[in-house]
Amino acid sequence: MPKREDLKSILIIGSGPIVIGQACEFDYAGTQALRSLREDGIETILINSNPATIMTDPTMADHVYLKPLNTKSIIQILKEHPQIDAVLPTMGGQTALNLCIEADEKGIWKDFDVKLIGVDIDAINITEDREKFRELMLKIGVGMAPQATATSFLKGKEIAQEYGFPLVIRASYTLGGAGASIVYDPKDFDELLRRGLEISPIHEVMIDKAMMGWKEFELELLRDKNDNVVIICSIENMDPMGIHTGDSITVAPAMTLSDRTYQKMRDMAIKMMRSIGDFEGGCNVQFAVSPDENEDIIAIEINPRVSRSSALASKATGYPIAKIATKLAIGYTLDELDNQITKSTSALFEPTLDYVIVKIPRWNFDKFEGSNRELGLQMKSVGEVMGIGRSFQEALHKATQSLEIKRNGLGADGKGYTNYDQILSKLKHASWDRVFVIYDAIQMGIPLSRIHEITKIDMWFLRQYEELYKLEKEIVSHNKIDTISKDLLLEAKQKGFADRQIAHMLGCLESEVYKKREELGVKRVYKLVDTCAAEFKAKTPYYYSTFEAEIETADGKRYVHNESIVTDKKKVVILGSGPNRIGQGIEFDYCCVHGVLAAAECGYETIMINCNPETVSTDFDTADKLYFEPVFWEHIYDIIRHEKPEGVIVQLGGQTALKLAEKLDRHGIKILGTTFQSLDLAEDRGLFSNMLKENNIPYPQFDIATTADEASAIADVLDFPILVRPSYVLGGQGMKIVINKQELEETVVSLLSRMPGNQLLLDHYLDGAIEAEADAICDGENVYIIGIMEHIEPCGIHSGDSNATLPPFNLGEFVMQQIKDHTKKIALALNTVGLINIQFAIKDDIVYIIEANPRASRTVPFISKAYKEPYVNYATKVMLGVNKVTDFNFNPQLEGYAIKQPVFSFNKFPNVDKRLGPEMKSTGESILFIDSLKDDDFYDLYSRRKMYLSK
Repeated sequence: MPKREDLKSILIIGSGPIVIGQACEFDYAGTQALRSLREDGIETILINSNPATIMTDPTMADHVYLKPLNTKSIIQILKEHPQIDAVLPTMGGQTALNLCIEADEKGIWKDFDVKLIGVDIDAINITEDREKFRELMLKIGVGMAPQATATSFLKGKEIAQEYGFPLVIRASYTLGGAGASIVYDPKDFDELLRRGLEISPIHEVMIDKAMMGWKEFELELLRDKNDNVVIICSIENMDPMGIHTGDSITVAPAMTLSDRTYQKMRDMAIKMMRSIGDFEGGCNVQFAVSPDENEDIIAIEINPRVSRSSALASKATGYPIAKIATKLAIGYTLDELDNQITKSTSALFEPTLDYVIVKIPRWNFDKFEGSNRELGLQMKSVGEVMGIGRSFQEALHKATQSLEIKRNGLGADGKGYTNYDQILSKLKHASWDRVFVIYDAIQMGIPLSRIHEITKIDMWFLRQYEELYKLEKEIVSHNKIDTISKDLLLEAKQKGFADRQIAHMLGCLESEVYKKREELGVKRVYKLVDTCAAEFKAKTPYYYSTFEAEIETADGKRYVHNESIVTDKKKVVILGSGPNRIGQGIEFDYCCVHGVLAAAECGYETIMINCNPETVSTDFDTADKLYFEPVFWEHIYDIIRHEKPEGVIVQLGGQTALKLAEKLDRHGIKILGTTFQSLDLAEDRGLFSNMLKENNIPYPQFDIATTADEASAIADVLDFPILVRPSYVLGGQGMKIVINKQELEETVVSLLSRMPGNQLLLDHYLDGAIEAEADAICDGENVYIIGIMEHIEPCGIHSGDSNATLPPFNLGEFVMQQIKDHTKKIALALNTVGLINIQFAIKDDIVYIIEANPRASRTVPFISKAYKEPYVNYATKVMLGVNKVTDFNFNPQLEGYAIKQPVFSFNKFPNVDKRLGPEMKSTGESILFIDSLKDDDFYDLYSRRKMYLSK
């Protein structure tokens, strides 16, 4: 049966700003859903308040509403579009589901005769109300941990008395495990119970007997209206129960389950999905399995929507879960749909993997000083990376190389811990670096049995680590690169060791290892992610790299099999932005996707390199070719040598891509757009200031220090307050305003111990100045300013944490003219080709330059959405040399003002200092449109502008 004929117009609810617990995976899901509905000629109406996403691009839906996610906005949209037949709430995470329930309780869907598709309210209520869920599971014979519900403090105390400790407290109807905690000690129980009851919107908690040490698994399911069910992916958490799955290292397919238990788990998952309601779409089910030979299974929870895990499962298998779930929601059945990868087989199949994927979360604890860094039931990571390899070891290494935390892989880089007590403590108290600490422990000689006893991580994973360490020892014993055999080098590469790690082991240069590999013919080959283990021919160009031993044919010909066929078209490589983190979020993925689309319009074959499973840039049909690889020099260099592009675009992938510009330049690889020399000039404060001086552009007095003594001498000249910041960082990392010599010394010593060898910039801080910024496109001759924004907060709060108003609300004509003149002069002096962002401080009507970044910035998507103009498209065409700025007919449209509002995730870190300063702390943003400055929202923001300034 084909799709339903009664659905002509559908409302999709997005997930709003990015917060810890709900990241870009829902932009990916929503984008897929919108494209999927468009294919079927269905009108799409979208509500989402996040300006940084592809999902809210005007090209994605027929009508995009950048409005607050509340029932007031929903009513307004339904009045404007009486033709809406249905709402699809399963693509916007918990935020969309909660809003859908609220609208249902208020009778809004009924009043406007709007149907709910993809899920039903009963299913949401059963899965969110932990008591109802428990009763249902008992009824269908699915085991659960002993648990009970408390809706009062007194009831919670009674349950604790009955069960004993350790206990788990979970708050109902919350996101990312908010309000959840493990209680080992009775004295902590009262406070944690109170917090859980307060955080839950219905003031209800479920108290479970803690199943510590049990293994955790997830299954991703899809079901259609004919009750066909497919299991898309099994995911195993390397970390046992007790750590939120969003903070766990996860592996697909599941590695340590017996087939008998896996089949049992499948049957249970299907039974659970069928029992919670009669709906068509996606579902995520989580289980715990006892770590003994019995492998007892208990259910943890079920989510009747797409989730972070379904984005991961989609990228891991190549099966686009959100796209197919959307088709099922409008009435298709699985057997009517194509497998999107092969295009010749049905979607009613279960993917088979002939590779392994490893996901590692990315944390930003350094942004939350004083935070509790121990991992637990409440999610704390801000992003994630995924590595694909032919073995767990290769995938694990590739994932660690993708994290961008100055590690070259697991161990073998001189950066591990060597203190016995510290290692034991870190194993006991799981934190962000436990993935590395396990290796350090093995290196120190701590027995695997002891590591297992402390961490409860399955011995299979620990033995994989041990094998890597044994291989490291064997390589080290060779002392010199000349004596290493081809077989040993091939084994090291097959297990994921980077050239840098091998160089560290042998005391030589990375380039020497590369040269040796070339000599011995140990070269990367590229394999397709094809959903069906090569049983059917795949049509989608989605690749990962690996190393293979040579195959010898009967006639003595030796070769390795490379599935990535190079075409003779002109090509461009776009470097992605890697994992999300504070300071570099989804806005750069937006820029990369638009860059890909613009390059394709110019006739280029587009090649995307990225390792973030949550994003639209890593969708298998965004670019002509996707390499799901670490944005790490060795991987990028090999891809470029294989593909031989015209050049590489680095301006769109944030600091991640920009940092690779020097190496690209050194290896003679063309950077499209602004050259490396210009990028470097903007980063080098001394050279940049000389350039400003030559152009008579004012900047705050500054100097450069490499020691605390130098800093002290500089302070005598500059006067306090002083802004201290390290060079070459993103998101204001390590920046601080100091007001006396003691603070200055503490800050300098702390920064230099964290970033040895870094130059520190000391600027005289313009106290009480107004901050503004401008984004512009330049072609080397002409400059077009796409937007000038004034910050509501004073200078000193990082631009990413400020409310930015477009256009400015309080700058006179004299100041505005200086901003325009300075922007044009700087863009031309830096020989900018493409985008540039410049930040200003305004004091006593003089405009000073704080910094210039000749790349896409956080504000470009915001300006594009506010003015309804595809600025990244234009800028990319300028970078490619296809167009000049003067070729475009710019026509910005904005009535009133748009405000970019930062959103914080402080609720995950209750004890952290929430004051704002020069180091960025926001995790996402929303957009607010106001007609005039008399608007209550603007008045409220303006009246609080100085409240949080921290020095």
